[in-house]
Amino acid sequence: MNVGENIRRLRVDKKITQSELAEIVGISQAMLCQIERGTKNPSLQIGKEISDALGCTIDELLCEDTDDDKPADPNQTTKGA
Repeated sequence: MNVGENIRRLRVDKKITQSELAEIVGISQAMLCQIERGTKNPSLQIGKEISDALGCTIDELLCEDTDDDKPADPNQTTKGA
C-alpha cells in the first residue's frame, strides 16, 4: 500500500468522509482525493495533520505492508496445536 491507500483505508475505517477529513486538516477535498489516489504526496505538515485526525502515527501512513499483506509465518502451525 502507498500513503494515499493507507489514508483512505484508515479514513474509511473511522467512517470519516473525504470532505470531513479535508476540513479537519485544512485542505481541499480535491487535494485529499489526489493524495488518496497517489497523484499527490502530502507535505510532512499535512501528513502530521492527517495522522492526528485519524488517530494514528505518521509511520502507519507510510507503512508499505499491513498484517493482511504479510505472508504467514511458515514456522507457525495451527494444525494439531
